[in-house]
Amino acid sequence: MLSAMGLLDTVLDLVLPQACAGCGIRDRSLCGPCGELLGGAARQVRPAPAPPGLPPLWTVSMYEGVARAVIVAHKERGRTALARPLGRALARSVLAVLAALEAGARGMGGSESAVESTGVPVVVPVPSSAAVVRQRGHDATGRMAAVAVREIHAAGVRAVRVNALRQRRHVADQAGLSGTARSANLAGAFEVVSPVAGRRVVVADDVVTSGATLAEAARALRAAGADVVGGATVAATPRRW
Repeated sequence: MLSAMGLLDTVLDLVLPQACAGCGIRDRSLCGPCGELLGGAARQVRPAPAPPGLPPLWTVSMYEGVARAVIVAHKERGRTALARPLGRALARSVLAVLAALEAGARGMGGSESAVESTGVPVVVPVPSSAAVVRQRGHDATGRMAAVAVREIHAAGVRAVRVNALRQRRHVADQAGLSGTARSANLAGAFEVVSPVAGRRVVVADDVVTSGATLAEAARALRAAGADVVGGATVAATPRRW
């Protein structure tokens, strides 16, 4: 359930749109020029150094400027209407993962697409803790993933969203931690709560910094029998890439 602030922001976005989350222009949640900055093609990125087990990773933007402002407004300030442009960006990253997978299968001489031959791909959002969701008043990544799957369907590609992960223990704030410290902080943090054995999975998140979160999510899913084929995000922290 949305917090009072999040509910108010949603109503205001529908009835009297707020200032653009990217540049502050009045009377719209996200203006055209700022929306275009989130509208680019997805590209493959990789941190240096990459944590063990990190799947191939695709993103749309760097986590700076407009992209950072929009993600923060959505996640921390309850601007839930921003899930739509962010979800559309996330969808392009997921589609890029699936396209790369299919291209790789064709390059190896496969007669059918890798996606079709293994059933419907599963988009699994990286979970926040229950306490964080309560504090924010909404599940930011889950909301974006839901929009992304609708966009993927609109593009003619089959996919499903499954909230297959949850945090099994407390995780310290990641801000300011090195890549090694992030990996140690997250070790064993996720558990699988839905059947994923034999499924092809794309792990989804809003931002990737060191890759530790996505690597730990992928580890938990693989341990449950999933074939984790990639990670998809909206933005990547630029100093790591």
